[in-house]
Amino acid sequence: MQDKSDLHPGAILVVDDNSGVLTAAKLFLKRHFSQVETERNPENLPTLLTNMRYDVILLDMNFTKDRSSGKEGFFWLERILQIDPSAVVILITAYGDVEMAVQAIKGGATDFVLKPWENEKLLATLLSAMKLRASKVENDELKAKQKGLAIAHNDSIPEILGNSTAMRKVFETINRVAQTEANILILGENGTGKELVAQAIHQQSLRSNEHFVKVDLGAITETLFESELFGHIKGAFTDARDDRPGRFEAANRGTIFLDEIGNLTAGLQAKLLSALQNRVVTRVGSNQARPIDVRVISATNMPLYEMVKDRSFRQDLLYRINTIEIHLPSLRERAEDILLLSEHFLQVYNRKYNRNISGISSSLKKALLAYPWPGNVRELQHAMERAVIMARDSGSLQPDDFMLGSNPSIDVDALSAASMNLEDMERETILKAIKKHQGNISEASKELGLTRASLYRRLEKYGI
Repeated sequence: MQDKSDLHPGAILVVDDNSGVLTAAKLFLKRHFSQVETERNPENLPTLLTNMRYDVILLDMNFTKDRSSGKEGFFWLERILQIDPSAVVILITAYGDVEMAVQAIKGGATDFVLKPWENEKLLATLLSAMKLRASKVENDELKAKQKGLAIAHNDSIPEILGNSTAMRKVFETINRVAQTEANILILGENGTGKELVAQAIHQQSLRSNEHFVKVDLGAITETLFESELFGHIKGAFTDARDDRPGRFEAANRGTIFLDEIGNLTAGLQAKLLSALQNRVVTRVGSNQARPIDVRVISATNMPLYEMVKDRSFRQDLLYRINTIEIHLPSLRERAEDILLLSEHFLQVYNRKYNRNISGISSSLKKALLAYPWPGNVRELQHAMERAVIMARDSGSLQPDDFMLGSNPSIDVDALSAASMNLEDMERETILKAIKKHQGNISEASKELGLTRASLYRRLEKYGI
């Protein structure tokens, strides 16, 4: 019995209406290649090519309907190349001549062989064709990568800071899972640093030399979902002027970060699940399935388990994305990190804006610790940036230097009041921000450090 390790890796498809030819070809080729398939009816080619990518296709030029002109062979050659432009096709015929061979090559065929063939010559032709196929695939992947550079996120990763017990648990989990291939689900409120954690996992992973591609699923409309994630071919719709890889192809061999995954509708959840389960994507307007090799990191601030119970989120999709879960604490839950982060952001913005502010006053420290930070670390960062810009002198920052919501400064006594619970304070902060910006949701959400979708959810929650 032949050792499979001696076989050339690759898939060969032989298409001929003569069962004797198919049998002879398969018996010979199975001694040399790991996968050989045969097909008598060329009408089945579109289905075969949708479900499988072949390294070489041996295609008869003359089928039963047309025994000698080669028209059917040319028709199916064109059809194959429409489905898979990088396909390597070798045409075979018993009625070959130089003119037909030249016409076939011009039509996109790689080579041309005559029946009955010489086995050694056929083998040499196939091996050469497989090298060409490998080169084409590598070139296509390179083009997809180059086009994907515009949507890949390869910026330097800011340091994740924290000495609290809650954050030390997060760091421990990152270190344990980063070099695995496990899919990660990051849960936490907006502004807690979910993207930062996703980037840190990628940077410590075995895929760190490849792209990290972020997809904000909350910002992609339902009509553009497939084009954005799976790509499209030229002419697939009105504005599709060129072939374009989707986010999954751009992230191939790297990491894709699916942010705001809880915002997907049921229909989009099903499409995403299919891609993740089958590990293939099909560009809009194409029938060709393209294999993908990506590490998936997802994130949301929404209660996915409750959404599974009320059937607004698919349980099978949740199982697919959460091999490992990381819960990011809110800034309220890691209050001991507030001053550490404040000092860090002060130094960052001192450098950025060429300021020389000496530090944070004790009264401001009390205020920072008393404030609930509904926008979490992002809100603290933005507040510190504004304070550095607006500070009147280079002494220490004071409560009057801060502008949170529409308050002229942080009122320590008001923040410490026991009469107002956390939700009341958040509701009041949102109301003031909306009033300040005269109902402009985009501006209000920016000031609060929230996305528009998150602010809308809070408006609904508080009946605003």
